[in-house]
Amino acid sequence: MQMDELQRRLRVAKRSVFRLETLRSYTAPGEADLLRDFHAGRPLPPRGPETDPWLRMVADSVQAGRSWSRVHVLDRPLSDYLRFELLGYQGNVAAGEDVRIADRATIPEALGASRQDFWLLDDELAVVIDYDGEGKRLAMRPRSAVGALIEQRNLAIRHSIPLLDYLPMVQDELRRSW
Repeated sequence: MQMDELQRRLRVAKRSVFRLETLRSYTAPGEADLLRDFHAGRPLPPRGPETDPWLRMVADSVQAGRSWSRVHVLDRPLSDYLRFELLGYQGNVAAGEDVRIADRATIPEALGASRQDFWLLDDELAVVIDYDGEGKRLAMRPRSAVGALIEQRNLAIRHSIPLLDYLPMVQDELRRSW
């Protein structure tokens, strides 16, 4: 599956969209310049539904009554990429997405050992994502057998906290990027 097909499926989800993220860093071509600016200490441009087409899609979907949520299972100390991503997630929250964080140090082993990212749409279709060791996406595979992934999602949600509650807990680590 290609990204344009995933976006099409996300747009037509009827009830819910969920994303589980498990890596310390991702390599996305569209983020290269932003990451370079972040590492150089330059301020990042505002990110929200008014400035980002992805977030506009999320906001429109939420306004139409669908729920969007994600959990990022992460390790501390935060990698540079995670510091960048945590700050960027605030745009997702502004778009209406429920962004949550699960710290591997405080969660059950069944969740903490997970290194498999996926999307879950309407609890009917999953898109499992494979990455290389550098966080570059290799493949996205649709899957209709979603029971185990629903359990994984539920576990992740139960053992996570909202992003805006998590950020004050890592304020000192994030300050290095302000």
